Amino acid sequence: MIDQLDDSISALLAGQKPHSPQNTQLRGLMQVVNDLRCTPNHEFRARLRAELLRGSDVTSQSPKSAMPRPSSDRATIIPPLFSIGPSNLPIRGSHLALSFALHAVVLALVGASGWWMVEHRTAVRTQVTELIPSSEDYILPVAPGAIHGGGGGGDQDKLPASHGTAPRFANEQLTPPAVIVRNEAPKLPAEPTLIGPPDLVLPQSDKYGDPMANILNPPSNGTGSGGGIGSGHGGGIGAGEGPGIGEGRGGGVGGGVYHVGGGVSAPRPIYDPDPEYSDEARKAKYQGSVVLVAVIGPDGRPRDLRVMRSLGMGLDQKALDAVWKWRFTPAMKDNRPVSVQVSIEVVFHLY
Repeated sequence: MIDQLDDSISALLAGQKPHSPQNTQLRGLMQVVNDLRCTPNHEFRARLRAELLRGSDVTSQSPKSAMPRPSSDRATIIPPLFSIGPSNLPIRGSHLALSFALHAVVLALVGASGWWMVEHRTAVRTQVTELIPSSEDYILPVAPGAIHGGGGGGDQDKLPASHGTAPRFANEQLTPPAVIVRNEAPKLPAEPTLIGPPDLVLPQSDKYGDPMANILNPPSNGTGSGGGIGSGHGGGIGAGEGPGIGEGRGGGVGGGVYHVGGGVSAPRPIYDPDPEYSDEARKAKYQGSVVLVAVIGPDGRPRDLRVMRSLGMGLDQKALDAVWKWRFTPAMKDNRPVSVQVSIEVVFHLY
């Protein structure tokens, strides 16, 4: 069997086909010999090993980095608005229409709310006018002259004179005017008159009184003396002296209202409650001041009120209502009370 194995190996090495042995064990050995014959020789194995080692060294020395991603076109990432393609994001027309409608509704609501605010806002009026300066700001000059003419009267009543018209003027006076006649059956009736120019005609009526008095006063001849109507003296009407009308003296028409300065002192408030707030201004937390012009009479009561600087939101009327209730020490001229025109600032503020 050994000789047969040697012959078969020699034939294989010579490139010849050996005879197929009959022995089963010898046939298996020949199969192993045939497999070994196909194995590369030593030189081939050495070269293959060297190339494998060289390739391993190159792989170990190169940095491990991820493969660079292919650059994507910006049009692929951000698709056009109305385009649909395999590389673009899908956009549906219904979604676009819904988004447009919602934005349109929001813009319409914003515009409508702005229009509503403009239409329903409360207009705050501003009236530009010249203010009467306060006497405390500077020294007032002396008045160039005194007011001539006028008169006053009363019968020492406890109530101020009531409102009414003056009788006609005449060159002489037989009977002074009166609101309340104390003697209703005089022995010699005479028409009430005032001393003054007969051609001077004043508004007439059958109800005598002080034209400058408050219309709400009850019937009264006034707190003055010497007959007549008012708070003065001398049988006339008003706060002056004499048988005329007004705040002057000596008959005729005079007086009027004074301004602070020139020997006329300023009235001082002795009762000035705070004004009430209107509901509209309180809700809006609105603050400011209203400037009024008023005449403070000899009795310390305001009259002839008017708004000089408006504030709005119902606060003008609240200021008028408050000042009607104020009381003052009257202005003085020559040691007697006179009417004076002043400006009054009513301040509205929330605490």
